[in-house]
Amino acid sequence: MHVPLTLTHFLDRAVQLYGEKVGVIDETRSLTYSELHNRVNQLSHGLKALNIQKGDKVAYLAPNILEMLEGFYGVYQLGAVMTPLNTRLQPKDYLFILNHSESRILFVDEELFPQIEIIVDQLETIENIILINGKKTYPGVIHYDHWLAKFPSTTFPRVELEETDIASLLYTSGTTGNPKGVMLSHRSNYLHALSAMHHLRVSDDDIYLHVLPMFHVNGWGGPFYYTGNGATHVMLRKVDAESIFRLIEQHKITVLHMAPTVLNSLIQFYQEHKIQLSHSVRVVIAGSAPAQAFVRKVEEEMGWEFIQVYGMTEISPLITTSVIRSHHINVSKEEQYKMKAQAGYGMIGSEVKVVNDDGAEVTRNGCEIGEIITRTNGVMEGYWKNPEATKDTIKNGWLYTGDMAIVDERGNIQIVDRKKDVIISGGENISSIEVEGVLYEHPAVLEVAVIAIPDEKWGERPHAVVVLRNDCMVSEEELLSFAGNNLAKFKIPASISFRSELPKTASGKIQKVEIRKQFWDKQGRFVN
Repeated sequence: MHVPLTLTHFLDRAVQLYGEKVGVIDETRSLTYSELHNRVNQLSHGLKALNIQKGDKVAYLAPNILEMLEGFYGVYQLGAVMTPLNTRLQPKDYLFILNHSESRILFVDEELFPQIEIIVDQLETIENIILINGKKTYPGVIHYDHWLAKFPSTTFPRVELEETDIASLLYTSGTTGNPKGVMLSHRSNYLHALSAMHHLRVSDDDIYLHVLPMFHVNGWGGPFYYTGNGATHVMLRKVDAESIFRLIEQHKITVLHMAPTVLNSLIQFYQEHKIQLSHSVRVVIAGSAPAQAFVRKVEEEMGWEFIQVYGMTEISPLITTSVIRSHHINVSKEEQYKMKAQAGYGMIGSEVKVVNDDGAEVTRNGCEIGEIITRTNGVMEGYWKNPEATKDTIKNGWLYTGDMAIVDERGNIQIVDRKKDVIISGGENISSIEVEGVLYEHPAVLEVAVIAIPDEKWGERPHAVVVLRNDCMVSEEELLSFAGNNLAKFKIPASISFRSELPKTASGKIQKVEIRKQFWDKQGRFVN
């Protein structure tokens, strides 16, 4: 008999095989998988009492806490759709998303409730707001713990689910316009989890620290493939380097996922405090392409294993990995670091190509630039209530990522920029990522973003915006000279400016569009 690929299976498996094992640690709380399952059943019974039905949207605005994790499975047992909200948005963003998604229930952590309180009167479809970790009383707002305790932990009679039913509605944090709601099915999430758990070597020995927020494509599937393998989840409410290192040592964390900017903060903290860990750790990085210097510092100084992956919300999200293949292990360390900093090669179940404007695959010469496209079971069902954007993104069965890349002779993909971030100077394509990688090698540089600025002669030239490390001083001339020793002449930044910090999206990516504005506003455009 055919068993549908539905996400409820992962917790079922954990309860059956690891029921008495600690499944979740959240600060002072520690639950076995059986205890987690009991709370999930209570949640499902509670949602049913509020008349939540199959297909209804249930929104969560919370940090990485127990209640967020149990929400995934409690919502899925009713066939409802999990709609996790980015915790770093503005009230107007929440207003748009909650109304656009037609969410009926909103779970919100009390710490984030002020972001919702001022828009409550404008919410069109929300029927109940349930406050997590609530200490205060608000009119019409239900307190989670008191509410949950009313319901039994007995087995919940699940609705019948199809693989193609929508499981998650995830809103992208776009740089312009309103965010788009990405619809991911049970099947796409499930098959992605199978592929990712293989490539990331997930096992029941793992202790996973939730650094990446669970609103971020479900924290790269963490609620699914770490649960399905009986690993232990350790929650992290606020991301700071000191807390991360404390929890790594306290709970013997074996794996954690994060954006490059967070990894950068860990490297700085490690270098300042010379922390010694008693066990091995692997760190999984996705987001903007990391500098090769990051890989070297992580593996040589910290002794961790660095794993670069690539993906996006619209593909569930991962499609490539940079883990060194067995027939390449004899190359030099520097060459390995270079390979590990690349997007790498396709994961099982994902067909990935880099194509030129004519749709033909680029030559594997590490020079020709094209756009990454993919065909995989993880591709979204589309954008919620936005067929035009769906049509622009998925063409002839292929999803066009908007990321530009080259392919080397080994078949490894290396991202050179977002499509809009490639700098074209005098007809030459310049990868801002390559220039950033060189500047990151300078010991005084903490963060850097390279953008195009208008130039009368060349059309546009690269400009670097730099954040220096604490107690470090370096001049523009010194950094330009350093870049000149490591880059072709046409790739050297025309100029460098310094800032105390760089603007970032809620998921930690540097917002180049915000940086570009001050240089291009008078032009009325962002490219020449």
